[in-house]
Amino acid sequence: MAPQPMHRDPSLIPLSHQHQHGLALTVFIDRGLEAEPTREKALELAAKVARAAESELLGHFRVEEEVLFPAVRPFLRSGALLDVLIAEHRTMEDLIRRIAEATDEERIPLLKRFGEVLHGHIRTEERQLFQQIQARLDASQLATIGRDIAAKVEAVCPLAGEASRA
Repeated sequence: MAPQPMHRDPSLIPLSHQHQHGLALTVFIDRGLEAEPTREKALELAAKVARAAESELLGHFRVEEEVLFPAVRPFLRSGALLDVLIAEHRTMEDLIRRIAEATDEERIPLLKRFGEVLHGHIRTEERQLFQQIQARLDASQLATIGRDIAAKVEAVCPLAGEASRA
């Protein structure tokens, strides 16, 4: 029996859309390095990671940490999941910085590690965190959080907002 597709509450859709962009980035990294593990491809992918970080990823982390996580922490079974997700944000920020500063020898392993962490992180948020949020908060609470998320996304991810409207 195939798993049921996950229905996403409208309040979380802006973050889920950004997650789709993040997953696309992990595919570019994986496929790009698999097909062409060269210095040139690694430089191209490092530039793509830098653009994604600037336009959306780092702002996305802020939205989650400043709006979503504080709002939902009291409703979760445990805050441990949020603590892990925040630690992963710091790991990815460090990897983004290290990729930008990497030597040719360091760049490919760092890109692979970044892709792995980002992929796992997004899957955890979508399959665990968002499911718990939808199960534990009522429609009014979700709507309030959704308004706050949308406003913060517009404030900290302006390029992402333009892309979603296009």
